[in-house]
Amino acid sequence: MLADKHQERTSLEQLGEFGLIDHLTQKFPTAQESTLKGIGDDAAVINHKNQTVISTDLLIEGVHFDLSYMPLKHLGYKAVMVNLSDIYAMNALATQITVSIAASNRFPLEALEELYEGIALACKKYGVDLIGGDTTSSTKGLLISITALGEHLEEEITYRSGAQPNDLLMVSGDLGAAYMGLQVLEREKEVFKVNPNNQPDLEPYSYIVERQLKPEARKDIVELLKQLEVRPTAMIDISDGLSSEVLHLCKQSKVGCNLYEDKIPLDPTVISATEEFKIDSTTVALSGGEDYELLFTIGQKDFDKIKGNPNLTVIGHMTDASEGAHLITRSATKIPLTAQGWSSFSESE
Repeated sequence: MLADKHQERTSLEQLGEFGLIDHLTQKFPTAQESTLKGIGDDAAVINHKNQTVISTDLLIEGVHFDLSYMPLKHLGYKAVMVNLSDIYAMNALATQITVSIAASNRFPLEALEELYEGIALACKKYGVDLIGGDTTSSTKGLLISITALGEHLEEEITYRSGAQPNDLLMVSGDLGAAYMGLQVLEREKEVFKVNPNNQPDLEPYSYIVERQLKPEARKDIVELLKQLEVRPTAMIDISDGLSSEVLHLCKQSKVGCNLYEDKIPLDPTVISATEEFKIDSTTVALSGGEDYELLFTIGQKDFDKIKGNPNLTVIGHMTDASEGAHLITRSATKIPLTAQGWSSFSESE
């Protein structure tokens, strides 16, 4: 979008900070009863009748996203999903968000309008209200900071620390697709650099590319578990890779774990993509990240309630802390589970 030299460009200076906020947020209706005052005053006012859950994330251009293949509308949508996923990982329901951005002068008003279109779509689909935020200038690219708020009954909020030995380890959806989608996009970016006239055919990779560019937070799983009358004992969302999140649950709950390689859910397109890229599919699932699926534990007494549900997969069980966390391979070899997921503080190569 930004490379289109014939596109109409409106400088952000023409609106000023408050004019920009008014312009970008004018089409955000209020859906939550708990939102008493949203945008337009010094602060928002909300009235949560239950316990309030809060999460925040910062996304930085060049670290968390690449605008050479990430459409701004998708970026806005994904930025909201990243935060809502954390709320759902507490077994809570998201109600409001705030959005703050810092943009360099290479971004015209039209670019930010596209970004906010994605934010608005996410708010509408997930029933959350945009209640505030901030805008400022940046000397280097685009930065997005979103804070999400949610609420739930005190007795229903799920922490990472409640898992017990013999609890079943479960995951929603399938894993590894977002990482493989990223590999496809990065490869096509390099091809484009060599030959700008080459138009990539992403149709065979549509599922995994969409999982990277437009992930969905699993609000439906929180609602499903409530319908099934299943109360997770511990829960976390998968943002940094399965192995990393399993180890977080083990550490916080003071338990061990046996994770079974042959139980990890993989979409057929992920398997074919890993074969094409000559990457081990289990490694992708364990370390890829950005799946935003929910990883949780349940007591064995609840197994019959979830048995056979296509949205959920039992991938292991928790053990005594003294046994440690292990991956049980397809050949029945037991190897220590290590966290090799994505880190924003890793040194660039």
